[in-house]
Amino acid sequence: MTLTLEQFNKLATKDDLERLVSKEEFNEKFDQVLTAVDSLAKEVRDFKAEMASNQMAHNRFQGEIDDLQVRTRRLELGAV
Repeated sequence: MTLTLEQFNKLATKDDLERLVSKEEFNEKFDQVLTAVDSLAKEVRDFKAEMASNQMAHNRFQGEIDDLQVRTRRLELGAV
């Protein structure tokens, strides 16, 4: 089988093959990516828990503020 010039130019050279990543290098990089993803997932979980805590505190404060507004109106109406 003979190759055309175009086909010949597409053949991998020794330099091309040396630039390929080995399986060990690939696994190492993939482990680094998974570690980074795990770290981000933990940060998201922590952030969601913190946001839920902040929302509960906000709701509690809002209830206290609403109660104070009602009590203040009663005092104002009684004093008038």
